Amino acid sequence: MKRLFVTGTDTEIGKTVVASGLVRAAITAGYRVAGLKPVAAGCETVDGALVNDDARELMRASNVELDYTTVNPIALELPIAPHIAAHQAGVSISVGVLKTHYERNLPDDLDLAVFEGAGGWLVPLNDFETFQDFALRMELDVVLVVGMKLGCINHAMLTVRAIRACGLDLLGWIANFPQPTMDVAEENLDTLMRQIDAPLLGVVPHMDTPDCELVAKHLNIKAIMS
Repeated sequence: MKRLFVTGTDTEIGKTVVASGLVRAAITAGYRVAGLKPVAAGCETVDGALVNDDARELMRASNVELDYTTVNPIALELPIAPHIAAHQAGVSISVGVLKTHYERNLPDDLDLAVFEGAGGWLVPLNDFETFQDFALRMELDVVLVVGMKLGCINHAMLTVRAIRACGLDLLGWIANFPQPTMDVAEENLDTLMRQIDAPLLGVVPHMDTPDCELVAKHLNIKAIMS
């Protein structure tokens, strides 16, 4: 099983639609794929249980049917930083527990598992662990989604440096345009291509209604699965 961790340069920059697009692109290429959301803050109550829109989008994109709690074991109501939402809800988040959860519940015949983080690379999960620790313990290859907007060069380079410093493999990065327009967009993209020493796996244009099937067409799944 190949396992990816999709992180981003910020929150609200299109991680979920890009992660779902990666799932759909791999399915089109003939693989069995599941999208996963280990921790989600900003959930609503449906039939007595907390559920998250991002997790449900990943489930709809997948071609391996898993129950909701397998996909998203930590669902938090408040749309705030996960460690704060967990503290206020009286919930404990542990990287070790998350690792055990997925080792026990993911089917052995998966070709690809796509884990989506929340916010950016160093978002805390508790007082001692961050999403970086989750990716490390799970030994995940990392795909960075760069939200193409003002400030993205600095955010991208800091995130790349942090990923490399902890010893994980940055498989590549994807440029996503969350806003309808961006000043000097091509110049920013050219700068990132020169500065990031990892493959550009796709450029996703702005979409008024993001669609994972359309996003999938802009991604180089062969480079990811090779």
